[in-house]
Amino acid sequence: MTDAPAPLADPHLVYDPVAGDGPKDVAILGSTGSIGTQAIDLVLRNPDRFRVTALSANGGRVALLAEQAHRLRVRTVAVAREDVVPELREALSARYGAGEPLPEILAGPDAATQAAASDCHTVLNGITGSIGLAPTLAALEAGRTLALANKESLIVGGPLVKALAKPGQIIPVDSEHAALFQALAAGTRADVRKLVVTASGGPFRGRTRQELAAVTVEDALAHPTWAMGPVITINSATLVNKGLEVIEAHLLYDIPFDRIEVVVHPQSYVHSMVEFTDGSTLAQATPPDMRGPIAIGLGWPERVPDAAPVFDWSKASTWEFFPLDNEAFPSVNLARHVGELAGTAPAVFNAANEECVEAFRTGALPFLGIIDTVTRVVEEHGTPAAGTSLTVPDVLEAETWARARARELTARTASAEARA
Repeated sequence: MTDAPAPLADPHLVYDPVAGDGPKDVAILGSTGSIGTQAIDLVLRNPDRFRVTALSANGGRVALLAEQAHRLRVRTVAVAREDVVPELREALSARYGAGEPLPEILAGPDAATQAAASDCHTVLNGITGSIGLAPTLAALEAGRTLALANKESLIVGGPLVKALAKPGQIIPVDSEHAALFQALAAGTRADVRKLVVTASGGPFRGRTRQELAAVTVEDALAHPTWAMGPVITINSATLVNKGLEVIEAHLLYDIPFDRIEVVVHPQSYVHSMVEFTDGSTLAQATPPDMRGPIAIGLGWPERVPDAAPVFDWSKASTWEFFPLDNEAFPSVNLARHVGELAGTAPAVFNAANEECVEAFRTGALPFLGIIDTVTRVVEEHGTPAAGTSLTVPDVLEAETWARARARELTARTASAEARA
């Protein structure tokens, strides 16, 4: 293991682009989403540690974005939807006093990318989906510390991210990868035998494939332990999210796929574990709350006091672990396969899944049709070019093809069901 490439995320290395006293300047991408709103809560409770300089959002929650901008007194607000700029400007004007300067407004598909390259110490990328790739690359190229909650950008553009990232520049924010990050601080890379990624099992844990055939969107959105956005929640129900996390763990820590295990832990207390060569296993555990991982991403190498809830160890509790049912939930093994293929295969996997999740949400595809369709798209894509030669146009082209093919297959499924 000692001759393996250096990992992207290493708790022993600290990248500090702007050393100095005072609060750390932070840009929050995806500020109106689940990660963004929790990050802002953390910042507001720790004004001596963090200062938000820029916010970005898609534009679906303009009033909330304006409220955040005013409360945080940011310099820049970025919004992907240009059509909401008049509404955003009006909402900002209503909150700021007469004669008080409004923040700069960036608008359009590249707005988040511009915010990611703005003058700050740390960029928290909390955008959902592969549209987070360009902001991830922009933050790295600009020399910012990247607190990465947007796993898709790493998965679809792994070689591109690795080519830009400096040692210690990426701090993972996914709860599983923040857990691995912390546990890995206890030893050297040569000491690591295995990474163990935990999965809640989602709302359908214990069901057979046959029993999953008739589940509804409402069923899939009823996650037993985590409150997340709809796409991530459905990905958790199919366990695609866990497959993506296996690829992410491989890319972050340069551990081979055959040494990354997934176990089901319904309580979601243990967020992941590292097994060392001496037989020791270190588990990182907190009640299920994303503010802890966000605090690691923003504050590392320092910890933020009282960032998240703690256990009451005086109360009895039961922590369970079960093997993953790969027959009912084949998405993790499929993710391992596309991870091994590398190149554009992960981008195809992710893009096809995003299309299929949307089709499921609108009633155009049954639950089992999500992973079945993704599998077929991946198979049709075949073996991609070597990952080392990957370019941004390669990723975009592969995604475009995968989305179009997934829509074609979804339409066929809907037509066949209509005729049945």
